[in-house]
Amino acid sequence: MLRPPAVAGQFYPSSPESLRKQVEAFIPPHQPKQSAMALVCPHAGLIYSGPVAGAVYSRILIPETIVLVGPNHTGLGAHVSVYNRGAWRMPQGTIEINGALADAVLDQSRFADADIEAHRLEHCIEVQLPFLQHFHQDLTIVPIVMMSIDLAVCQDLGEALASAIRSHAKPGGVLMIASTDMTHYEPDSVARDKDRWAVDQILALNPPGLHQIVKDKQISMCGFAPTVAVLYSALRLGARHAQLIRYMTSGETSGDYEQVVGYAGLIIT
Repeated sequence: MLRPPAVAGQFYPSSPESLRKQVEAFIPPHQPKQSAMALVCPHAGLIYSGPVAGAVYSRILIPETIVLVGPNHTGLGAHVSVYNRGAWRMPQGTIEINGALADAVLDQSRFADADIEAHRLEHCIEVQLPFLQHFHQDLTIVPIVMMSIDLAVCQDLGEALASAIRSHAKPGGVLMIASTDMTHYEPDSVARDKDRWAVDQILALNPPGLHQIVKDKQISMCGFAPTVAVLYSALRLGARHAQLIRYMTSGETSGDYEQVVGYAGLIIT
């Protein structure tokens, strides 16, 4: 199945040339690059989250295979939906699904299902792809979206990802991306305080701590469950360090600091 773009012309330009120019505008030049095990990256419209995404992607050596885990905003599909066949069409070209790796995740997880419906209108993974294609034209991807936020489901998916990556990829050959925005529609000062609590748990590589602080502090971080899952996987694969690359809020773009959305970009190695 060929999935057409769901939010081209809304979250980012549908014209390949316009999209190329917009992505390039968000890429800081001459950045030192490193291999990474995982990223945490935002997924709002590029005019808002693009500066954070660009800051992160400009620092990374992009491998051939990307596993992207994000939240289910639409309510469609399964509790954990793995898109395991076909390709995704984007303005810059078509991206093939890594079916072997996707099937390995499905085999290892108790909760994940092969499901296309959850991805049909979902934007959280699609918005990452213009940056990935900018740096690597021959990608394969494994798109996963989570409706469940249960800690056991997060841990199960994280362990399934680690097992699948170990058995189906060469070392360093897969990058995991947790797609999430941070606090939604609160004053800028409140958002920054709440997001700092969440970011501190990511920096500590503490997946249950992130899960708990989001609940305790009522942080409206839409992709906290995918981030928890990716943290579990990264730890199983030997992660030792996380770095905050950039944080900002939508107020820095819109000028409205009364109701902002927070964006954080982190690299996990």
